[in-house]
Amino acid sequence: MNGVKVVMKSVLFFMSELSAHIKISQIIFYSLLETGHATEMLIVQFQCQTMRPKHPPFKSAFCAYTTLSLMSMKSKFSFPLPPLNSMGSNPLPSFVIVLILLVLNGQGPMTAKVEAKSTVHIVYLGERQHDDPKRVTDSHHDLLATVVGSKEVASDLMVYSYRHGFSGFAAKLTESQAQKLSELPGVVRVIPNSLHRLQTTRSWDFLGLSSHYPNHVLQNSKMGDGVIIGVFDTGIWPESKAFSDEGLGPIPSHWKGVCKSGDQFNAATHCNRKIIGARWFIDGFLAEYGQPLNTSDDPEFLSPRDANGHGTHTSSTASGAYVRNVSYRGLLSGTVRGGAPRARLAIYKVCWNVLGGQCASADILKAFDEAIHDGVDVLSLSIGYSLPLFSDVDERDGIATGSFHAVARGITVVCGAANEGPSAQTVQNTAPWILTVAASTMDRALPTPIMLGNNKTFLGKAIFTGKEKGFTGLTYPEGTGLDPTSAGACQSLSLNSTLVAGKVVLCFASVTGRVAVRLAAATVQEAGGIGLIIAKNPSDALIECRDDFPCIEVDYEIGTRILYYIRSTKSPTVKLGHSKTLVGKPVSAKVAFFSSRGPSSIAPEILKPDITAPGVNILAATSQLDQWMDGGYAIHSGTSMATPHVSGIVALLKAIHPDWSPAAIKSALVTTARTKDASGFPLFAEGSPKKLANPFDFGGGIVNPNGAADPGLVYDMGLSDYIHYLCAMGYNNSAISRLTGQSTACPAEKPSFLDVNLPSITISSLRSSVTLTRTVTNVGSPNSIYRADIEPPTSMTVTVKPHILVFNSRTKKISFNVTVCATKQVNTGYFFGSLTWRNEQNAVRIPLSVKTEILGSYADDN
Repeated sequence: MNGVKVVMKSVLFFMSELSAHIKISQIIFYSLLETGHATEMLIVQFQCQTMRPKHPPFKSAFCAYTTLSLMSMKSKFSFPLPPLNSMGSNPLPSFVIVLILLVLNGQGPMTAKVEAKSTVHIVYLGERQHDDPKRVTDSHHDLLATVVGSKEVASDLMVYSYRHGFSGFAAKLTESQAQKLSELPGVVRVIPNSLHRLQTTRSWDFLGLSSHYPNHVLQNSKMGDGVIIGVFDTGIWPESKAFSDEGLGPIPSHWKGVCKSGDQFNAATHCNRKIIGARWFIDGFLAEYGQPLNTSDDPEFLSPRDANGHGTHTSSTASGAYVRNVSYRGLLSGTVRGGAPRARLAIYKVCWNVLGGQCASADILKAFDEAIHDGVDVLSLSIGYSLPLFSDVDERDGIATGSFHAVARGITVVCGAANEGPSAQTVQNTAPWILTVAASTMDRALPTPIMLGNNKTFLGKAIFTGKEKGFTGLTYPEGTGLDPTSAGACQSLSLNSTLVAGKVVLCFASVTGRVAVRLAAATVQEAGGIGLIIAKNPSDALIECRDDFPCIEVDYEIGTRILYYIRSTKSPTVKLGHSKTLVGKPVSAKVAFFSSRGPSSIAPEILKPDITAPGVNILAATSQLDQWMDGGYAIHSGTSMATPHVSGIVALLKAIHPDWSPAAIKSALVTTARTKDASGFPLFAEGSPKKLANPFDFGGGIVNPNGAADPGLVYDMGLSDYIHYLCAMGYNNSAISRLTGQSTACPAEKPSFLDVNLPSITISSLRSSVTLTRTVTNVGSPNSIYRADIEPPTSMTVTVKPHILVFNSRTKKISFNVTVCATKQVNTGYFFGSLTWRNEQNAVRIPLSVKTEILGSYADDN
């Protein structure tokens, strides 16, 4: 979310953006490209050289991006990086494209180097064989000693011993040692360490949790008092008023964790009855990074203190205390608080302010191990990896494996869907035991007036509270030659300082990335311009520019009308007004443009994301080192911001229903979610073009906390259901047995995904008809009768047996069959519908997503 992300349509465009700001030499790119998105898989040898001092963020962004990409690739591919002079004779695999070799003049190179291979490996042993943590750790040293020769050497090589939630260890190993360990009895897998990335004043009122109204989940849960939320992120800024413990009672008795002192973090003074635990885990990351902290331009603390701001923002969104009269430069004013203001926070710093915010699998697994031991009730992770996804039993993911062990112990794990939208199949954190969160806007906007010299006014969007720009010159950089539009492209502006000085510039952006806009703003400022109007695909996630420089976004239609005015007038002028805060009608919530979409790329029958929550322009506490901070608060957007909204709501539900399983909580959220706005109109999803939202955009819909507290029925799941899923995925019995801690033999005939008891039905390949089973548990009135209400997908028939469910004091669970038939024998994309069980009090709705595939499988998901 917060890390600057380079979004491109081609690598030439990527280079054209950056070469204007950084002197670069000896750059080789091997890349898999996704049009309109960042290169996710990239090997780079580079030298970052001096750049203009006005642009340190862009230097950091480039150096961070290239170094990170090389580090990510180390664990993905085994082929060596060829030397600069052997490109012609060393052909690469077919999926790798040799893109460009540039040699530019430079001065005094600053070289960033990363070791060719990571030496840290994760040795995963599955469930614990002993309850005594010391015995578990001793067994790890004994096992390692059999390969490295002695316990002394084993102790030196050991990075972590995982001994609470599961058994395993991280150690520095050669490839041959890793191979020998993998062949020993009891070892499930030995895999290399890998890196993950980091992914309010109105949002709680928007979700129906205003503190002004009695008798809803906020009051009934006592604001989450007694519940412990564990946050895996970049740490915390403890001095923020958001973490005051005023009015809180004793620390919950089930807490077994600790608060550790460190660099500028004193456990005795910085932990309290709100921040009850704080740890940090860095050994796995340092082994990958290969150099000490604070060797880059970004400061960091070897402690739970947050240098980035991301962790403070997510923690305060989940469980921040009430802080009144907060605004961001005069905008979005009101009271800031978290979803569960009286819940307690346990901070697990696993992400580091290096290369935009990085987190190692070994550290994440250790945090899961300790959090399970510490007694957290909810875990919130605004962290993701990148496509392609690892399997659910691959510890390189770290999150899927660690979360399985947490969920098995009753801890709900909430993760972000990622920010790779609006393309399909980009959703991450897809395991069915994880609660995966997409991001939406809310009923709030920041309209910003643009008044032209011809007396016409248009409304753009911006975060602009600086000095208002009176009527001044307006210009568009016209191009010449074979590509007349190139000069006015935001991502590669070509400006004449004489023509631009003292004027507002209009440009057109072909991509939506933050870097393109901020580079354009920096270019305009350097040329003497005083403002920027960006025509782009509309998105409510606004990009703020530095130094109160106005960056006002409009869509292509308005941008074109402004351009026509410029071209029709000898001396065009414009006046840029201040941004205003608009709340309520006619603003309607939408799925955010950037929010990653389903279906899941590894198991399309498991609907992801599960739920949607506000994640756009969220105002919350941040680190004092956050470059976008105003008075200790900042506005950020991403599924990173949506995730803690749901984590806070889960804490409220846990306080009301302490006996509910993670699956029951997920079901309650999904089946009561809203698919329409406050006016009753269907929700839209931002994209190109904007479209009606469907389950692959928002899961069940926008989270409805008050409805989730009393869902009526839940689709519950336990260990046997997850084993059913793992068998359906085709994982071997040994891997499943080690993961679950019990001997498992999958049936000879592979089970169907369709019978996993999810609060959704997704059929990715319907040929004629299929029948599946679901089971619901009554958590409402003991004597209840529910009737099925079916909205079938287009060209399908859906029947449910039995059609009526009758519950009483003896009957709490009822299974039913759903038969879906295709009425037309043609291949289609996905069509959507719903199945709702209704009585007088409740409507328990699950989404249906069905694609017919009469011919064989082919790559076309939509």
